[in-house]
Amino acid sequence: MGNRDLPFGYEVLIENLMDPAHLPYAHYGLIFNSTPKVKVDREGGSPLGMKVEKLDKNGFNGKQDWGCSYFIAPCIYHAFIDVDQRNGSAISETEKSNRRLCLVFMCIPVSQGKSRFIWSFPKNFGVWIDKIVPRWMFHIGQNLILDSDLYLLHVQEHKIMELEATNWQEACFVPTKSDAFVVGFRRWLNKYGGGVVDWKGKFSGALPPSPPREQLMDRYWSHVVSCKSCNTAHKGLKTLEVMLQTMSVISIGIVAVTKQNMMSMVAKSTMASMAIICFAASKWLAQFIDKNFHYHDYNHAFV
Repeated sequence: MGNRDLPFGYEVLIENLMDPAHLPYAHYGLIFNSTPKVKVDREGGSPLGMKVEKLDKNGFNGKQDWGCSYFIAPCIYHAFIDVDQRNGSAISETEKSNRRLCLVFMCIPVSQGKSRFIWSFPKNFGVWIDKIVPRWMFHIGQNLILDSDLYLLHVQEHKIMELEATNWQEACFVPTKSDAFVVGFRRWLNKYGGGVVDWKGKFSGALPPSPPREQLMDRYWSHVVSCKSCNTAHKGLKTLEVMLQTMSVISIGIVAVTKQNMMSMVAKSTMASMAIICFAASKWLAQFIDKNFHYHDYNHAFV
């Protein structure tokens, strides 16, 4: 499980999670894309057969090539993925039914242009890895995926607002089968939710101004402080960074103050080498902490 506060609205968040067609593009190189049975483009995208069934005030059911999805109004979207069917593995139907991954997404409106995302990925295979690998290591990868289209979604929301369209479909072109769930969500929101989140007069309806990119994609205040695993790891790694710096300074100090006849050249070389190694390790660790717990940019132009 995990959570993160995001700088775009609840509607944009749900649409993004319901749109698997964008994965090979917005998250290029980050999410495994199994070899499809049809010809694909350079990034690995392929046609997706998706349709909405039984749409009512409680949400809708969705069908797709590799599993089924459910929108439980107003905030929960979850999907079951038959892993072996998704990968195209040549195994029996009995074996296929035994390997399932579930994606559970909870999308909470916080304010205009802000939402809270809570996720959970239960599965019935490979569960041993969760007992060995600490949760914060999984969160590093999940935050990188979120960051890879976070800026795009933030800008998208502002661009749609600037159009001042009377309805969503005037601003967006959604012609393909892979847009079915997004269209289904908008149909539900327009029919049963009044088309927008009702803030009961708490907010004016205007989006907040865009902050600098580093602040927009900050991980520390949007995730780390509220995640027990990541917060503990952050504090531990910062402590280790200080310890390495201290050991480097102490090692250099010992070499500097020790008289020439009191320490052999081998000992001095060892101490100097230790100081250099500790200093280099502390600098590397500082970069690791900043990149994984504070800010990691993702520029699609360079991918």
